Amino acid sequence: MSEHATLAKQYGLSGQTALVTGGGTGLGKSIATSLAQSGAKVVIVGRREDVLHAACEEIGHGAQYRVLDLTETEELGAFAGELHKDFGTFDILVNNAGNTVKKRFVDSSLADFDGVFDVHVRGALELSRVVMARMESAGKAGSVLFISSMTAYIGQPNVHGYTIAKTAINGVIRALSAEFAEKGIRVNGVAPGWIDTDVFRTATKGDPERKAKIMSRIPMGHLGTPEDIGWACAFLCAPAAKYITGQVLLVDGGGATGF
Repeated sequence: MSEHATLAKQYGLSGQTALVTGGGTGLGKSIATSLAQSGAKVVIVGRREDVLHAACEEIGHGAQYRVLDLTETEELGAFAGELHKDFGTFDILVNNAGNTVKKRFVDSSLADFDGVFDVHVRGALELSRVVMARMESAGKAGSVLFISSMTAYIGQPNVHGYTIAKTAINGVIRALSAEFAEKGIRVNGVAPGWIDTDVFRTATKGDPERKAKIMSRIPMGHLGTPEDIGWACAFLCAPAAKYITGQVLLVDGGGATGF
């Protein structure tokens, strides 16, 4: 086997089908693109059909989409059944969908917290449950990823719901990886640091002091790119990572290491 063929075999995803939540924008779209470029058949889900349609056009490689609201957890079983009819059993699931509420803790409500936790944790858990059940029944060696965050390690003010949810996700990864390892289903996470996305640019627009403070906390001295996250996910799903499970890969330019 040639060196090129060996690399393609170890790092390629040909013949695999991947489901990416929140795949219409930002990091989710980049993750879906990297998986598609690695050879996977990609299905993205999200709430806005126009955004999903445009994303599939951009991703290319025959990417498809379905509309889904992860907070409607009672509907996820039926939704997964429809996906199974259309695409078969998934080999890869990436739980990327997320949101946040920016408020001081004393000014927030349980409704604010629930709105964040329901997407990041409850929705991701229920979708994982129904998808992993089909993986297990099919005897498939699958890969399930959860997008965590550097925030789960260092904390940030005014986003306690997001921080708590991402910390919970790290616990989910440990629990599910231990339970499914013998089935050949690997469960890992990727924890992005500060990434150059529309969300970051909007958050720091007109606030050079805040941006400078953030940049000073990145030892590598620059923001990450969405592609950095996409390719980290592609690696963890690839055969080259077949002995990796229960891990959260920090992709943060050293931001969580401290000084």
